[in-house]
Amino acid sequence: MKATAGSRILVALLLSMAWSFSAQAQSLTSFTATYRGGSGAICGTTYSIIGKEPLSSQSRYPVFIYTVGTTEGFDHSSAMAAVEEMASRGYVAATVEYDNATFGTCSTLESRARCIFDSTRSTSAINTICSRAKADCSKGVVVAGFSQGSIMAILAKNHDDRVRAAYGLGAGVEYSVYDLRSCVANGNRSLPGDRLRVVNGENDAFMGSTELTVRSQIQAMTGLSCPLATSCFRDNGSGWYIVENSEASDGVADHCYMRQGSCVGLTLDQKWRTGTYDWSLRTNLNWLTQFTQP
Repeated sequence: MKATAGSRILVALLLSMAWSFSAQAQSLTSFTATYRGGSGAICGTTYSIIGKEPLSSQSRYPVFIYTVGTTEGFDHSSAMAAVEEMASRGYVAATVEYDNATFGTCSTLESRARCIFDSTRSTSAINTICSRAKADCSKGVVVAGFSQGSIMAILAKNHDDRVRAAYGLGAGVEYSVYDLRSCVANGNRSLPGDRLRVVNGENDAFMGSTELTVRSQIQAMTGLSCPLATSCFRDNGSGWYIVENSEASDGVADHCYMRQGSCVGLTLDQKWRTGTYDWSLRTNLNWLTQFTQP
């Protein structure tokens, strides 16, 4: 069901107020770790984790995990922005390095996601983070990612039931020659549509570079249809948003709409980084927080 404007505004306001209170109370500390991952059945390669968590030792916290896009450094400025924001909300938050030098088929991407999120393996990324003294994954895990990293996030619940919700940036069911409908379309994965929020740019070249083609992909991804609209949300805020060119600070809402310039740039669009729009980072991270316990 499409949410009414009033109900969405109320949910956003309540989440924003909750974050403001939490953020004011949190001082943060950084951490690093390693885990065993890869693209095959063995998950035998060592990869790095960078994170932040509340400095206080008086409590244990839910977990947030971010995965970057193809060829990106796992410590990219967009990833670190998400990590810092979620740690300030009272999470053990981390960005995870993985085998992202190339893209791939459903089989390849599933194997990478399993190596990151395998709940049965003590050396997976999720169990490495959940084993931290300040982490309590029984309170829930929420995830986010960009491009290939969004696929990792959307597949995460296939491998760990503690994953409660996902926020995908540049997330689609088809990237160029790779058709991923069989593993990421709504109904073909463990994560339900009402626990997913996707935000894509209208000029995303991987999805046809038009509002029409982008809409078609994210409707298939989320299971939520609003013909001719640029946004479509359920009562709990799950759903999708298409960033129009006019909304991006540089006038181009492409695959990397959250950055100034192009996908190789490191400068973040401040409307995304600190804004309060439906497509902004803080708005979407606030949405994730409703699915975990404090």
